[in-house]
Amino acid sequence: MASRPQQNDQTGLVREVGLREATALNMIDMIGVGPFITIPLIISAMHGPQAMLGWILGAFLAMCDGLVWAELGASMPQAGGSYQYLKESFGAQKLGRMMSFLFVWQLLFSAPLSIASGCLGIARYAVYLWEPLGRVLADRTFSPGLPLLGSFQFRVLISNATFVAMACCLLALWLLYRRISAIGRLSKYLWVGVMATVLLVILAGLSRFNAARAFSFPPGAFQFSDGLLIGLGGAMLIATYDYWGYYNVCFLGGEIRQPERNIPRAIVYSIAMIAVVYIVMNISILGVVPWAELDQAAASETRFYVASTVLQRAFGGFAGNLGALLVIWTAFASVFSLMLGASRVPYAAAVDGNYFRSFARLHPEGRFPQRSLVTLGLVATVFCLFRLQDVIAALVVIRIVIQFLMQILGLILLRLRRPDFPRPFRMYLYPIPAILAALGFVYVLLMRPDFLKEIRYALAIIVVGLVIYLSRSWRRKEWPFTGAPAQTMSGAPVQ
Repeated sequence: MASRPQQNDQTGLVREVGLREATALNMIDMIGVGPFITIPLIISAMHGPQAMLGWILGAFLAMCDGLVWAELGASMPQAGGSYQYLKESFGAQKLGRMMSFLFVWQLLFSAPLSIASGCLGIARYAVYLWEPLGRVLADRTFSPGLPLLGSFQFRVLISNATFVAMACCLLALWLLYRRISAIGRLSKYLWVGVMATVLLVILAGLSRFNAARAFSFPPGAFQFSDGLLIGLGGAMLIATYDYWGYYNVCFLGGEIRQPERNIPRAIVYSIAMIAVVYIVMNISILGVVPWAELDQAAASETRFYVASTVLQRAFGGFAGNLGALLVIWTAFASVFSLMLGASRVPYAAAVDGNYFRSFARLHPEGRFPQRSLVTLGLVATVFCLFRLQDVIAALVVIRIVIQFLMQILGLILLRLRRPDFPRPFRMYLYPIPAILAALGFVYVLLMRPDFLKEIRYALAIIVVGLVIYLSRSWRRKEWPFTGAPAQTMSGAPVQ
């Protein structure tokens, strides 16, 4: 009978995060800046309030995929999340070791992209507060080409606000440079600010709500066509970005109290609560700001100020400024939560001997992975040089291709190959949620304009990651070049 994978006693991580803190960390990561800046983008994708379908289907997709994370997280409550799941699902000695390495490799890009998106959102609302921050200093597009993969486009946009975004990355890094128990307490205070922001925007929207304005669907809004399908795909890509974060607790698996119970609960609770908040908040905004105005604003910088616009129209200019400050607080809380969770993944892989050894270092007093934390924070600071919308699209596609689809496949393989594997939590109605999640992600990947652009980024990351992994394996005489077992950092065989 298979035994549950045991936490490495040498990691030094302590279980000090309870259900409330775990749910709060998930929620502040999920909300972030996304819903306050992406509403016009979703409206623009479908050209009408029918874009709310993107939010509703996005919540359904998040819950289906959340059940995948819940089962895997409860079965393997260790630091690293997907790293542990992919390794165990595909085989720790062979293919699983390569899959888990590729996941950690892509995280060096996707996690900083996600962190940078929150910091860039902060910078946009800072411009609302002080317009001179919006002055553009440099705007240049680079189009390098790679054999077989074609050309890549990178647009570097530097304004005064760019330096605000970079400063936010560094501030979050400084705040996280301490023991996890202090961070758990801090997360609850950040959660209060997040929920206050959301509730204030909802209150402002409801105080001036006009049902006719909110539900003024254009002719043929629900007529089945290629345009509807492609528009829905674009809307769901943005909604997917806004809902992501429900899995953050899984990366802290080695620091969660009673993880078999608290990880699944934190995931399901956070998705359910955030889905209600998002739908109510967006309908209330549409009842104040006409969808046509949001659609027209999608090509301009004004789309970043939706929350402040609603508050200004409801309560005046002071409320608009207050809203901007609260959105900045909310976005920073998300950056804080995401940087915390992601920093544990390279650390776990390094301890396992499957990533660069320097990432296995813990702070001597705080017992947190300092090298991993600092690296992700600095890379995110560099990514603040790119445009927000480009960062979001690249982030979603890279993670779907390299992480989410492979993890769903891994869950199914683990069920088939190891039916006796300990599962404190089992997915409801298995395998239906897993299959629906996979189909939903494929739909988001393919049903949108110019879908190959970001897929090229993902393929390039995979190719470079494979070259690095195979080079290390050849030097270390590990699979696929020999039958010798892989070794952890301490030299013990990988189990």
